Amino acid sequence: MPKKKKESPSFCEIPLPKGGGAEGDNRDAFYRHRGDFRWKGVKDQPYKTAGNEWSDIMRRVLIGNHGESARFHVRYFEIGPGGRSSLEHHRHEHVVICVRGRGTVRWGKRRRTMDFMDTVYLAPGTVHQLSNPFQEPFGFLCIVNARRDRPRVLGDRPD
Repeated sequence: MPKKKKESPSFCEIPLPKGGGAEGDNRDAFYRHRGDFRWKGVKDQPYKTAGNEWSDIMRRVLIGNHGESARFHVRYFEIGPGGRSSLEHHRHEHVVICVRGRGTVRWGKRRRTMDFMDTVYLAPGTVHQLSNPFQEPFGFLCIVNARRDRPRVLGDRPD
């Protein structure tokens, strides 16, 4: 009988060094969903501090601002009817998952309407913008690198 090849442990099974192996104190956290896409202990934050390249957008950082050592951040964004993010690009990547309402994503020369649980991967360097031409809020989870560069905003160009 041939020897069975020893399988490597999955990433989830590899123990982290003391301290979590990354920056932060690596504390555990649990954020109870309170309804209406709000979580206990998670505050609303401004999307960006200044500029007219975006409108009617709010951010809630679920993972990434509370001392975690994760190499990624999970944020919830919500764009009100008629609102939009800035048209931008940068060297880091994103994953965007629609969890409330509908919205549009523009990446490169492509445009798609995003519905519940639709997911888009935005590769580094991709010009992109999220917007809400609909009557209900467009909410999405955005997973992004913890260490990332500042976006290069390309100006106020409507969808």
